[in-house]
Amino acid sequence: MQHFDRQTLSANLKHACSTWPSISHFCREVGLNRQQFNRYINGQARPSAHNLLRIATAFGLDPTDFLVAPGEFRHRLGAGRPAPDPHNPLLDAFPGDLPALRRYLGFYQTYHLSLSWPGHIVCSCVHLREEADHVVVTTLERIEDAESGIRQRSRYVGLAAFCRNRIFVTERTRGDAPTFGQTVLMPFEVHQRLYLRGVTMGVSWRKDNQPYASRMIWRYHGHQTDRRALIERCGSYAASSGDLPSPVAAFLTSHEPLTVTID
Repeated sequence: MQHFDRQTLSANLKHACSTWPSISHFCREVGLNRQQFNRYINGQARPSAHNLLRIATAFGLDPTDFLVAPGEFRHRLGAGRPAPDPHNPLLDAFPGDLPALRRYLGFYQTYHLSLSWPGHIVCSCVHLREEADHVVVTTLERIEDAESGIRQRSRYVGLAAFCRNRIFVTERTRGDAPTFGQTVLMPFEVHQRLYLRGVTMGVSWRKDNQPYASRMIWRYHGHQTDRRALIERCGSYAASSGDLPSPVAAFLTSHEPLTVTID
């Protein structure tokens, strides 16, 4: 195991942070406590393996890179953090903290309030998977309205990022006239690993593409699941339907402000 030298780590952290606008900016973006981070920089404390991984990921490095001699570290830092691509100014934001995001990979049943069908909840299915150092999102939405003779089939593709203890999903529909959607989710709470809660934004399907925002809740179904069953559950449900899981109906119909405390 490589010897841990706080003074070497301190020097390397100071140099790495000099490439950011400020230490406060870095701590905010990575989600670290500024006072605790000051102790790392001053050589007064050793970061946990988890925090060191988060710091290293922000610079495109491996945690062990911070333990090499400062001269070698500067070389690795220059090689490990490529310049942003001016043709894709947002792409370097994805996937953010990939190790943290990996725990959320798998299949989900998702639910949000519908603007196109007032009083109803739309159920879709989502798959998060890792491809070439990114987390790709695929969403299938299927709605049938027999009374109106409407049969809607939508497929969204996009990317997910983990930043500042939140999951950010940006998607667009496939086809000649794509639309975009954005979702922000809170990580699993301390005592449960089943539901992700947050908000989603997009445009309505039947309301002349009017923008909307809704609470969103994802129910986790693991890495291996019955995909056919997930798709068959997709559709539009009355908010009072007994087919909806009780945590879903309670969250989506609540009038309380959307706040979740993460320990």
